[in-house]
Amino acid sequence: MRLVKLIANLGYGSRKDVAWMFREGRITSPEGEVLYADDKVEHAQIHIDGEPLDPPAGIILMMHKPLGVTCSRKDPGRVVYDLLPPRYRQRSPALSTVGRLDRDTSGMLLITDDGALLHRIISPRANITKVYEATLAQDLSGDEEALFASGTLMLESETTPLLPAKLDVLGPRHARLSITEGRYHQVRRMFAATGNHVETLQRTAIGQLQLQDLPSGEWRQLYANDIARLFEPTAA
Repeated sequence: MRLVKLIANLGYGSRKDVAWMFREGRITSPEGEVLYADDKVEHAQIHIDGEPLDPPAGIILMMHKPLGVTCSRKDPGRVVYDLLPPRYRQRSPALSTVGRLDRDTSGMLLITDDGALLHRIISPRANITKVYEATLAQDLSGDEEALFASGTLMLESETTPLLPAKLDVLGPRHARLSITEGRYHQVRRMFAATGNHVETLQRTAIGQLQLQDLPSGEWRQLYANDIARLFEPTAA
């Protein structure tokens, strides 16, 4: 791929804009040597205004989604793409969230331009566990663990029961729930089915990949070893 097209596809501007960057000498090697549009160089050897070129297509990011931010591109309020560099909105292929977290749910969100990887992660056949921590409006009654694990819980307006899920009680009104499905507002609806209400909800892990110490609103690129952890079985 020609350098002009490569850089334009990463969102730095139109091909005309990028051609102008070459003419201005803004595109260089890491050592500061000016590059030309017909040069043949590795991706890692391209800097723009002294900064390394953004990662190539096939990127996957992990974001700590804050409360009050949506996963939509068209929402009139703040969206997750606002937390990325502006040029990331212009990348081709486009970045998309891997599933969604609603406005009132925080925590781990994956974003990628790799369609095959996206579908592999969300496919029911992958059986990937998603882990959430919830604080509740009322004390747990004590029978939620057995109910959620039974595989018989039917949510309102659903026609098939939920797959078994694992509940860990962390306090009278604090629980960790591990699920392998991704039905609409599933965690909130599961607790609603027991007569309780979720006050705060955070996704803390997908597969064996943990959110850990990533601050709210921050993101980082994932690499092969991180992606492998997404598909590692979760201990029972």
